Amino acid sequence: MTISSHDQPVRVAALYRFARLDAFEALRAPLAAFCCGRGIKGTLLLAREGINGTVAGSDGDVAALIDHLEAIAGLAGLEVKYSSAAEMPFHRMKVRLKREIVTMGVEGLDPATSAGTYVAPADWNALISDADTIVIDTRNAYEVSIGSFKGAVDPATSSFREFPAWVERHRAELDGRKIAMFCTGGIRCEKATAYVKSLGFDDVFHLKGGILRYLEEVPAEQSLWQGECFVFDERVSVSHGLVEGEAELCRACRHPLTGHDLLSPHYTAGISCPHCFDARSDEDRARYAERQRQVELAQARGRGPHVGR
Repeated sequence: MTISSHDQPVRVAALYRFARLDAFEALRAPLAAFCCGRGIKGTLLLAREGINGTVAGSDGDVAALIDHLEAIAGLAGLEVKYSSAAEMPFHRMKVRLKREIVTMGVEGLDPATSAGTYVAPADWNALISDADTIVIDTRNAYEVSIGSFKGAVDPATSSFREFPAWVERHRAELDGRKIAMFCTGGIRCEKATAYVKSLGFDDVFHLKGGILRYLEEVPAEQSLWQGECFVFDERVSVSHGLVEGEAELCRACRHPLTGHDLLSPHYTAGISCPHCFDARSDEDRARYAERQRQVELAQARGRGPHVGR
């Protein structure tokens, strides 16, 4: 499978909606057929609690998909963030069934009715600059490593499942504070606010549309964002205005890499980086080296990135 190029930028849509979908399993095949029939690629996750995903295609095809989803009972009012890419950033189309559209592992939460208070990007700076506000990045540590908001707390989680335990350990620090949370597109922090509110905290807020909408709407000269925002596709990261960033991806461990990382003696394209060098064996690196050789051969033959990437 190759990544196709287009004369015009590809339309990318990151979307989600918390909504009760009792018959979510029945949506899988029709959605896959709808997307594949229009050349749309990416991933959509379906669960009883709603839909989540990122897809890419032509302007018209992506618009048709959003209209199609909005017409499904319960999904009207999708949260959608648009951006663009010079090339198709996904290899294939996947529609998957899940227990949760963003996995926290806490039963009984209903973000559709119990999430925190939305804060528009235009009002976010004032909230997080307030000395009474604790600002929490609900993303995982590898995402935070290339960018976050000034002064934000990094829980240093490796998966969203670890977030509730982090909150339990730090409850005393949250007492009496305004709690402002954010994530890439808004879905994780929406669920995180529902969880924190279930513990009895009242002043709980989250950034509407996530970092992506903030970077789209807030001018760089007014921004409190530092670095780049990791995205889960071949662009790796975006910056202000949602332009593609400069971060690269380690193909061995999938960790985003800064310019400093690329200068490390432990970085070898496709084989290792400073984040995984000590955690991998020589046998692992030999395997990655062969995979990288296949990638480079495929590119030399004009077939685009090898599917193993």
